Amino acid sequence: MDPYALLGVSRDATQDEIKRAYRKQARNLHPDANPGDSAAEEQFKQVTHAYELVGDPERRRRFDQFGDGGSNSGGGGQDPFGFGDIFGAFFGGDSFGGRRGGPQRAPDAEAILDLDLSEAAFGITRRVEIELMTACDECDGSGCAPGTHPSTCTDCGGAGEVRQVRRSILGQIVTAAPCHRCSGLGTIVPSPCTHCGGVGVVRGTRTLEVEVPPGIDSGQRLRLTGRGPSAPRGGPNGDLYVTIRVRSHATLRREGYDLIQVCRIPMTSAALGTHLTITTLDGDIEIEVPPGTQHGSVFRERGRGIPVLQGRGRGDLLVQVDVAIPQRLSDEESDVLRRFAEMRGEEVTSVDEHGFFSRLRSAFQ
Repeated sequence: MDPYALLGVSRDATQDEIKRAYRKQARNLHPDANPGDSAAEEQFKQVTHAYELVGDPERRRRFDQFGDGGSNSGGGGQDPFGFGDIFGAFFGGDSFGGRRGGPQRAPDAEAILDLDLSEAAFGITRRVEIELMTACDECDGSGCAPGTHPSTCTDCGGAGEVRQVRRSILGQIVTAAPCHRCSGLGTIVPSPCTHCGGVGVVRGTRTLEVEVPPGIDSGQRLRLTGRGPSAPRGGPNGDLYVTIRVRSHATLRREGYDLIQVCRIPMTSAALGTHLTITTLDGDIEIEVPPGTQHGSVFRERGRGIPVLQGRGRGDLLVQVDVAIPQRLSDEESDVLRRFAEMRGEEVTSVDEHGFFSRLRSAFQ
């Protein structure tokens, strides 16, 4: 399925253009506007699922990179814009004829988790504390004082909404609005809990275990379904989105699934060859630098990079050589280098801004 084609927009459309396209199609295809039209209802579900894939910038990025399987979106047919409120005012009920009554789902919450590079690379289970709205311990989230129970709202009969029928030139029109007495819940609390004031939730600290998969990177998010804030009066919990933030490493820099390390060596080691001890995420390794290695040369150690997120294999470790040229030489060192240059048949001039050492230094800058 191509969500851009379903929404009638190009792949480089802005988020606002995508939103407007979805609103327009949803109004035309909504089941309440097309009663009994199963084809329109199916199209509405497809358009809604398309918006779920690309309507959110992060989900859109995952879709563009991984396709439908990487979006982690829910099932199709949801109502991201709450069109039930729009059509409920004209036709009554919610998007698919259900009622509004009952506790509502809690909103989602976000948190940030800081990780070391090795933790992000190999995965880890971390315990985090986050301040959230949690169910009241005194009333178990019901909002009622101990020994009491909620009662059905007499104004709406437990429906959570009040409907009115009025006549117009088009015939009878049914309008519906949330019940003011019970705030759309369908029940009222005769004896509120003194600890939470009848709401059923209080602000508190919750300790959660977060399983971080190997290969995750800064800016990516983990979704903890149902582990977000508690909802008033026993409604479904929201989700918790944990954004990953990876600390800088002392010697390693990540690029995709590869790791890059810059090693500075003397020019004599570059000319004569040497062995280097390199720190990797798996421990220290030794690599050979052959004689005549040039400034900027890169040595690749395959399979010593970052594990592929939700995949197989690992990236590589790239060791870049930075050849250091001495900025100050003793008279004896200068004489040795002059003799070396003469042995190679190279022109030797006085040590000034146009001299041999200046040119040698510039060659590695």
